[in-house]
Amino acid sequence: MKKLLMPLAGMIIGFVLVFWSITSSGPIGAFIDIPSIVITLFGSMSAVVISFPIKKMIEVPKIMKELLIDPDDNRIEMVQLFTEFSKKARVNGVLSIEDDIQALENETMFKGLQMVVDGKEGEIIKSQMELEMDLTEERYEAAPALFNKWGEFAPAFGMVGTLIGLIVMLGELDDPSLIGTGMATALLTTFYGTMLANLIFLPLATNMKQLATDKMITYEIILEGVIAMQEGQNPRDIEEKLKSYLTTQEVSEMESSEPVSLENLQKQEV
Repeated sequence: MKKLLMPLAGMIIGFVLVFWSITSSGPIGAFIDIPSIVITLFGSMSAVVISFPIKKMIEVPKIMKELLIDPDDNRIEMVQLFTEFSKKARVNGVLSIEDDIQALENETMFKGLQMVVDGKEGEIIKSQMELEMDLTEERYEAAPALFNKWGEFAPAFGMVGTLIGLIVMLGELDDPSLIGTGMATALLTTFYGTMLANLIFLPLATNMKQLATDKMITYEIILEGVIAMQEGQNPRDIEEKLKSYLTTQEVSEMESSEPVSLENLQKQEV
C-alpha cells in the first residue's frame, strides 16, 4: 500500500498547485467545460481501446494492484531464508527443508524450492523459472505501455477539440464579441489533454515501469537462490551472491537485523 501513497501525494499536490494558479488568476468556472472534458478523456480512451487487445486491457487493473497495492517483497528476508535453507540442506540433505518451504508466502520461491526438493535437474528448473519470469515481465509491461500510449493520445485529442472549437468560432465571426470566449473554450481541450497526460498518465506509466523492474529483480534473486541451492553451493557464497542484488540500504538493514529462523517460519504457518 505504501507504494501507492507517493504517486497519490504527487498527483494531489499537482492538482492543488494548478487549482491555486487558476483561482489566483480568475474564476474556476472559466476552466470547466464538459464537452471539452468528454472529447479529451473519452476520445483518447477510444484510441487506447483501438490500440490494445481487450485481453491486455482487462488485465491492467490486476497488474496495477500487483504493482501499486500488494505488499512489497521482502528481499532481505529472501536472502536470509535462502542462506538458512542452504545451511540446513548442507547438513541434513535437501529433503530436510520440505516442511519449511510450505510456509513461504512467495509462490515463485516456493515453486522453485519445491522443484529442488523433488530432485529436478538444474537446467529444467532454470528453463521453467526463466519462462515464468519472461511471461510475468510481459504481463507487467502491459500497464506502463497502455498509460504511455494514453499519455500520447490525450494531448492529441486536446488539439482535436481545440480545432473543433476554432472551426465553430470562425463560423460565427459575424459577432466579434464571441471571439474571445470562443477562443478560450477552444483552448480548454488542449489544457485538459496536457493535464491528463503530464499529471496522470505518463507519471503513472513511469512509476509502474520502475515497480515492474523492481519486481523482476526480486525474480532474479529467487532464480539465483534456487539454482544455487540445486547445485549445493556454499551457504556463504549463496548469501554474498544474493546480497549483490540488494541496495546499499537493504544490505545495511540486513547486517543489522536478526537472522531469519526456520522454526519461526513454520510457527507462522500454524
